[in-house]
Amino acid sequence: MPTELTALEQQIIAHEGMRLAPYTDTAGRLTIGVGRNLTDKGISYGEAIYLMRQDIDEAVAGLRLHLPWVHSLDAVRQRVLVDMAYNLGIVGLMRFVETLAHVERREYDKAAQEMLHSAWAQQVGSRATRLARMMQTGKA
Repeated sequence: MPTELTALEQQIIAHEGMRLAPYTDTAGRLTIGVGRNLTDKGISYGEAIYLMRQDIDEAVAGLRLHLPWVHSLDAVRQRVLVDMAYNLGIVGLMRFVETLAHVERREYDKAAQEMLHSAWAQQVGSRATRLARMMQTGKA
């Protein structure tokens, strides 16, 4: 992210304002940032990938901070936990106390069962089934 803004960028921010959470503008359109009209324009593929990558980085950082043992897992099981943290947020993932305890002890069958017996699994359906299978088998 640039640290210095051009004169044009400063001018547009002064006119549009900058809001980092979605809001409804004066014309009734969902808007974010510096006047980005989400209702009519949305975001580009590149912007969507950029945002996803930022959220992945945030999920990974949360895992490193709260579950430092995760780095010792194989890549597939790490992906499962990053995926869950991406979906639930790190705070939401940390509520899976039993699941995480089973993963830390390498009790992958039990961890997968815990995952599938959660309200989250009911909400996300096939995502939970796929992630539980990955957790259980260590295969994508």
